[in-house]
Parts: sequence; structure tokens; C-alpha cells
Amino acid sequence: MQSRDIPLHDIKPLIEIQEYSMYYLIALGVVALVLFLALAYLAFHYLRNRNKFNIRKEHIKMLGNIVFSDAKKDAYEITLYGATFMHDSERHLKAYELLVEHLETYKYRKDVDSFDEETKREFDNFVGMLDV
Repeated sequence: MQSRDIPLHDIKPLIEIQEYSMYYLIALGVVALVLFLALAYLAFHYLRNRNKFNIRKEHIKMLGNIVFSDAKKDAYEITLYGATFMHDSERHLKAYELLVEHLETYKYRKDVDSFDEETKREFDNFVGMLDV
């Protein structure tokens, strides 16, 4: 019988090989997780804000629907809906104040005439400068 303690001279001993594939796999997983979370976050905010109520859009739509049929009611509506936009800029504030000054003659009375051309022009000027 041979002894197992006999040294072998022609075979080299085992050497340690640096293996980084586990670290690469973990790094790839972390990058994929971060990308997935970022996409999920963006999708969540897109879906949440997609149908969000926008008061400015609604008031522009209401101002666009005014047909000048009932001057008293329309004067109050223009004043109410136009106030949403008066603080956008100094120009908006001046146009709104001028418009409200023209609309004062159609408020606070029992019977009023229809809008005159200058009031309609001021209204069109004010609506023309609005944006959402």
C-alpha cells in the first residue's frame, strides 16, 4: 500500500482565483432596481396628475362660453372668473381692473342694457392675454 502523505512534485498547489461575478450580479440587480423604482415613480405621478382638476383651465373655459345674452349675469361671471388671472402679472392686473371698471355699470341695477362695444373689446383683450 502506498501512503497518501507522499508529496507530488510535478503538480502545483491550488491557487486562489479572484471571482467578481457575484459582485457584478449584485451591482446589476441594484441598478435594475433603481431604474424600476424611478420608472414606477414617474408613472405614478403621471397617472395621478393626469386627471387633476385645474381651476385655471375651467375658468378660461367659462370665460370663453360667455355669449353676452344676459349682461348683468355675464358681468358678475366675468368678474368672478377673471379674478383668477388678475395676479399673473402687472399687465393682467391693469387689464382686469379696467374690465371691472367697465362692468360696474352692468351690476347692482335691476334692469341693464346689453354690453357696449368698448366693454366687449376690453373683455376680448383680457381673454386674449390669458394662458394656463
